[in-house]
Amino acid sequence: MISPHIPVALLLLGLSLKPAPNDKLDRKARAIHARILTLDTHADAPINLQKDGFDIGITHDVKKGGTQIDFPRMKQGGMDAMFFAVYMAQGPRTPEGHERAKEKALDIFERIHAALRKHPTMAELATSPADAYRIEKLGRRAVFIGMENGYPVGEDLAMLKTYYDLGCRYITLSHFANNAICDSATDPDGPLHNGLSAFGKQVVAEMNRLGMMIDVSHVSDKTFYDVLALSKAPVIASHSNARTLCAFPRNMTDQMIKDLAAKGGGIQINFVSDYLRKPSDEHRQALNSVRMAGIGKVLTPEAEARLEAKTDSIKRVYAHERASIADIVNHIDHVVKLVGINHVGIGSDFDGGGAVNGLEDVSEIENLTRELLRRGYSEADITKIWGGNLLRVLAQAKVVD
Repeated sequence: MISPHIPVALLLLGLSLKPAPNDKLDRKARAIHARILTLDTHADAPINLQKDGFDIGITHDVKKGGTQIDFPRMKQGGMDAMFFAVYMAQGPRTPEGHERAKEKALDIFERIHAALRKHPTMAELATSPADAYRIEKLGRRAVFIGMENGYPVGEDLAMLKTYYDLGCRYITLSHFANNAICDSATDPDGPLHNGLSAFGKQVVAEMNRLGMMIDVSHVSDKTFYDVLALSKAPVIASHSNARTLCAFPRNMTDQMIKDLAAKGGGIQINFVSDYLRKPSDEHRQALNSVRMAGIGKVLTPEAEARLEAKTDSIKRVYAHERASIADIVNHIDHVVKLVGINHVGIGSDFDGGGAVNGLEDVSEIENLTRELLRRGYSEADITKIWGGNLLRVLAQAKVVD
């Protein structure tokens, strides 16, 4: 059936509604993308490392199995560095729950290290800006490690040093629910601590001492302002977007973005479609039902598989509402207009829900560089967006009294 929205004249002429090819722009984008260091602050590749038989050193097909990241596709797309997230869904806030979370987190760290040991000519662990540039020059992928959700810290401050020594260079303080550190932006029961807990304030100070970036993606607005008031180092939002463009408590208000930048930090733009453009009410309700299903529970592999299947079904039903690369750059534009070029970057959430039309996996990230160039960003600007800004914050993460 011919869509009534396509002009008949164009159909008769056989013209495409796609933008006309621009070989000069493509060549320029490709050259810039190859020259600069590209870094993504948030990727959920370790979710797949936990699956039996998955090998990150071989090429996978996003259309067959859905994985978006492996070392060959990182190289193909020109992705030089990524923060692999040690992700933990929020479970019971009990000694037993914290112990299980710690054990699982340590297992995920080991799986990341094992993948790097298995493929030493493809990728190396990075813990500093210097590492990223050194590894890039060798033609390998730089793998940083972050932790999404401070749940595995439990109420044991010493775990921060344990995770730091394993390579962790940021912790997203909470996820979709409150934990022992702070309140989340999306806990269905509302706030527990009214921001940071007393323990959470100790966590902020210890992360500053260690040189671990504090990540405020997912936290409540009150938690955000508590962190900003206490941290002596710049703070990041590793995978968040602008609430003005997409109203969701998980995103950041204009004032939050301004205050984050005023203290030297930055926001890394997320590729999750419903954080980029507002979905229909029915779509949002369906997504929230999945995201909240496991809060405070220990999920069996079978329950996790059912949630994954339900998520896939929701994606298919609401595919027409999916965001595009233009939506990603709209959020970048918004941040740049608010606070300038020095406080924005990329946190894709690949393998954790991040994908838009025109950017399905890590092999296609040059398309984003092309759109930035088309919008008028210079090579210097693009260098900052694709990692320069984040590496500056990482260099400033350690506080020396």
